[in-house]
Amino acid sequence: MHGTKAPENYEDLIRLIHDRHDQMSKTYQQISVYLTQNPNEVAIRPVNTIAASCNIHASSFVRFAQSLGYTGFKDLQALFQKRLSTAAPGFDARKRALESELQLREDRSELGFLRDLVVRDIASLQDMLEKISAEDLSRAAELIEQAGTVYLIGQLRSEPVVNLMRYILTMLGKRCILLDASGGLSTHMARTIQPTDLLIAVSFRFYATEVVNITGECAARGVPIVAISDTTLSPLMKSARVLFAVPEHEYTFSRSLAAPMCLAQALMTCVAARVQHDSETPRIPIVTEK
Repeated sequence: MHGTKAPENYEDLIRLIHDRHDQMSKTYQQISVYLTQNPNEVAIRPVNTIAASCNIHASSFVRFAQSLGYTGFKDLQALFQKRLSTAAPGFDARKRALESELQLREDRSELGFLRDLVVRDIASLQDMLEKISAEDLSRAAELIEQAGTVYLIGQLRSEPVVNLMRYILTMLGKRCILLDASGGLSTHMARTIQPTDLLIAVSFRFYATEVVNITGECAARGVPIVAISDTTLSPLMKSARVLFAVPEHEYTFSRSLAAPMCLAQALMTCVAARVQHDSETPRIPIVTEK
């Protein structure tokens, strides 16, 4: 885009991508998601290799960079390279270090599949630990504590995450309702949510349409929303008071829930500490207690 001043640092670039994302073409949106989710890969890989990972022609990456004010993709890539030179080791670096430490080889046995998943999950959890802010955790816990009723929605692969939170909130004595898809009533149930309540929405690629629509409708009515998703470019972003972005990485068979489940449990522990007035040893009551 002629006349556009190109961002001079990585943070400004990501901010500009976020600001423009909704107005971008579908191809540019796909490029944006890849850039924001894989900054280390963008820094070290040639544009042709990056483009092949997205099934997009390399020329589209060049035009994308030019639309942001750069002369070509290499100018944009330089910001990612500068970030990488000063950043802590990312997911892939951690994964390679863990594989080396465990002396893993190409093992396609059943135990090999388990080892591969465990290595990836450990690296993903470490990656998440650096990305989740204390302020977001505190704000989300405060919203949950203050809500009259906590509503939860998550479908497909996200459903186990909201079910875990429903279980813990129920055991803590916090009124909560799961917007279950069975019976086709989720949308109608969501219309009863009040601004004094809270909606917790969980959705990852490829985002469940009903979850996205309900989240948007609730936000338009002033309902506060805490969301867990895979990227800050998620369709849940614009509706959420707090968004936890848990980057996903490719797995051989399915994407793991280890990181989002850990995040959900940590968030519920924060809530337990508040409602039990015990910041050191909050606990979840068990059903056999008398």
